[in-house]
Formats: sequence, C-alpha cells, structure tokens
Amino acid sequence: MPTVDLADLFEAIVSAWAVGTVTVRVRYSRGADFSGTCYYAGRRIYINLGRHLKYPYAMGTHLARAKTVGRAWYKPLYRIRLTDDRQVVLFVFLHEIYHLLVKLARRNTRQKESMCDRFAARYLVDRFGVEVVDEKKKPVPRDVWDFQDLDGFVAAAHDRRRAAPTKPPRAPKPNPKPAPKPAPTTTTQRAAIGRAATEPARPDAAQLMLFPI
Repeated sequence: MPTVDLADLFEAIVSAWAVGTVTVRVRYSRGADFSGTCYYAGRRIYINLGRHLKYPYAMGTHLARAKTVGRAWYKPLYRIRLTDDRQVVLFVFLHEIYHLLVKLARRNTRQKESMCDRFAARYLVDRFGVEVVDEKKKPVPRDVWDFQDLDGFVAAAHDRRRAAPTKPPRAPKPNPKPAPKPAPTTTTQRAAIGRAATEPARPDAAQLMLFPI
C-alpha cells in the first residue's frame, strides 16, 4: 500500500476544515473486509483493512435514496468499484472524517451513515473516476445518489478560524521590565509509514499524523 501517498491525500482532504490534528491508524483486520471508527475526543480515526480483499472490490454502500413500497420502505444496494487497497482506505477515512465534521458543526450525529458514504463516494468519483453500480451491475447516474448539499450541512465546521471575526488587539500595558527573549521556533512532526518529515508549524491548517500498527 503506498502509505506515503495516503498521508498526503489525508492531509489535503482535511486541510480546508477546522478539525485540528487528526491521528489516523491503519492496520489489517482480523477477518472483516474493512471497518472504521472515529473517536471525537482526541480526534482519532482507526481504519481496518482485510488482507484477503481482491480487486477490483465492489463495496456495498448506503448511497441510495430510500424508496417506499406501500407502508414499508427500503434502500437499493449501490456498490462502488474500488481498484486497490488505497481506495478502500480512503473511502473509510472520508466516511469517518464526515462523522467528525458533523460533530464539529454541532449537528445531530445520529443516522448519518448515508451522508458519510456520499461524502466519501463523491471524492473518489471526482478524483479517481470510480464507478457506482446498482444490484444489476449497471452504472447509477450521479444525480440519483449525489443529491445532498453535504458541504452546506457541515458549513459551520469549514475553517472557522478564517470565518470568525477578529477582535481588535488590546493596547499593551507599560512594562518596565525588559522583554523576554523569543522562544525558538517550534516544528510539527508528521510521520508516515516508511517516512518521517518535519515542517514548520502551521496553526491555521489541519495537521495529520499517520502511524502504522
């Protein structure tokens, strides 16, 4: 798995959102095809990937709109065709990131699986041209499953630091004591599987740390 590339993609995805530092752990599962968990406290995401997966992999999703039949309702099963393990990990990561954005936007976090899947599928379709198919393996038109304003729903979490009005600075109080020497510039470590890099700290950008397990 090209994990160095994954680290760059992860950071690019969250850089426009005020999520702070996100810690992502990617590891192989004990049997499941894949799974993901987002812990709001500490902003940690755990991703499990099955070693046994064969590609292309048709991942089942909650993309479909609910349909009513009499007094009952159901959702058709739409699948997204992923070409490698990187795309599976990206889908799970994007799904969990949207859960975090819903929380940061102070929205109700319950029953958001479909929205999270649409957020993930939208990115993969736009960037990699992956295909969404129905139960008969026929392509599903985008407007059938991508019908929500996902960005607008979590707009309150969209880089609040830029949108927040700034207060005028207070006038400094007279201080007869000499000014202390400035502290040395700090750096932010960003670790990835097979790579460690150091770059200047950027308080207005999301930082991401990727650790192997």
